Amino acid sequence: MTTLLIRRLRVEELPETMELVLRVFMEFEAPEYSQEGVEEFKRFIAVEAMEPPLRSGERPVWCCVEDGKIVGMIALRDKSHVCLLFVDKAYQRRGIARALFEAASQGLATMTVFSSPYAVEAYRHLGFVPTDTEQTVNGLRFTPMRYERATAV
Repeated sequence: MTTLLIRRLRVEELPETMELVLRVFMEFEAPEYSQEGVEEFKRFIAVEAMEPPLRSGERPVWCCVEDGKIVGMIALRDKSHVCLLFVDKAYQRRGIARALFEAASQGLATMTVFSSPYAVEAYRHLGFVPTDTEQTVNGLRFTPMRYERATAV
């Protein structure tokens, strides 16, 4: 049995990670988007666009690794907004998204996300609730959602 490891992404792993993101996006999310939305997403995840904020720490990224292979990832912007959360198809429904979310949300009381139509239910399972109706910006369809960590009484 192999062990899944959750850790911060290294800059040199960015190309492999963005390939995973694009592969999962194209299979599960792109069918729900216009061509404009697909192209906008591809621009957002381009290695040359992702590398500077990753390198500077402005966009922290955590990954899930099994046997040296990246099988999932989560990225934040503005310290508490999930801007990417993707898990390889073969590894979905194994708690990886939750483990990535827990790693990224350490010490945060609230988080937000603009969930794709495909991922709304997954975010609900993580504890996010919609804060508005579905919107479309630059061809990207999303539902604004918010997570608030329960506090002990």
